[in-house]
Amino acid sequence: MSYPALVEPAAELTIDEVRRYSRHLIIPDVGMTGQKRLKNARVLVIGAGGLGSPALLYLAAAGVGTLGIAEFDEVDESNLQRQIIHGQSDIGRPKAESARDSIRETNPLVDVIVHNERLDNDNVMEIFQGYDLIVDGTDNFATRYMVNDAAYFLKIPYVWGSIYRFDGQASVFAPSMSPDAPCYRCLYPEPPPPGMVPSCAEGGVLGVLCASIGSIQVNEAIKLLTGIGDPLIGRLMIYDALEMEYRKLKVRKDPNCALCGDNPSVTTLIDYEAFCGAISEEAADAAAGSTISVVTLEHMLKERSEGTRDFVLVDVREPNEYEINKIPGSVLIPKGEFLNGSALEKLPADKQVVMHCKSGVRSAETLAIVKGAGYADAVHVGGGVVAWVNQIDPSQPTY
Repeated sequence: MSYPALVEPAAELTIDEVRRYSRHLIIPDVGMTGQKRLKNARVLVIGAGGLGSPALLYLAAAGVGTLGIAEFDEVDESNLQRQIIHGQSDIGRPKAESARDSIRETNPLVDVIVHNERLDNDNVMEIFQGYDLIVDGTDNFATRYMVNDAAYFLKIPYVWGSIYRFDGQASVFAPSMSPDAPCYRCLYPEPPPPGMVPSCAEGGVLGVLCASIGSIQVNEAIKLLTGIGDPLIGRLMIYDALEMEYRKLKVRKDPNCALCGDNPSVTTLIDYEAFCGAISEEAADAAAGSTISVVTLEHMLKERSEGTRDFVLVDVREPNEYEINKIPGSVLIPKGEFLNGSALEKLPADKQVVMHCKSGVRSAETLAIVKGAGYADAVHVGGGVVAWVNQIDPSQPTY
């Protein structure tokens, strides 16, 4: 199904623009009119990370006249495996500024607007105002729901993408373009339980997968802006990189959707952190008063080596993470073994249990299980291995 173009054509293309975009101009479906629409378009890309990197570069190369970058993070060495818009010399720089400079090198004819700030309820509506289309490259559920709701209230279509390990998804959510078009909440009415779905930082992602899904997002953006082809409205594209398989599923508008349904209950921005929850209530309750710092852990390990204290330090990450870095003296029992109950038989009954993971989320979840099994004095390490490497042992690599 075709939809009207989101953008009116610009008045003209300069000689330089005609030369630069000539391969677009000779495509009948794009042509001069389509390229003028791209020149007149204003697109906001949320995130200059794995998905935002290829999206920004290809939108710039395609001739989108105004590109906004909403990104608050800084470039880290671990980003360079997939975030191709940044380079070695950009480490430590704000990602938004690094991305801006790469875009200018790719296409100096593009106007770049930098939003070097974290999106939240106080600024999201103001930042979205004035853009024709949003490309969502976020990697957490709270921001995804906020983006969906804000875009719906402002009647701005957006292109969504998601990546994890070898799998990617993409779709277009545009209720403003069709009364039958679903929103993100129609596809995912509720976020997954806290801790159930690992982030890319915890589970990893194949670097080139970002290019595959990011390119699909740009492809859909160009179609929407110029009014050509059949956009992924009401359809979900699923990509399995290991099997090299693409599948499409229909996504129907949910009449009971809390946002775009017949009787909406979400009529304004909500508390998205509370809605999604970083950790479950059980984990939060377990961690309250049972969280120690890495400095405290260092003292405890010293006392253990001197024979004045005894405890077991349990790393609940995955084996491949344990190979990258570890806290000395820890034993590996992955979180999955706590979830299926097999880990409990490995824990000593006569020693205190101290648990840690990468950042403290997974260890808080497993702490709740351990405390429920009767280990009342069990604790977990706030900040996990990340805090240990940053504060105690910077010689170890991070990931």
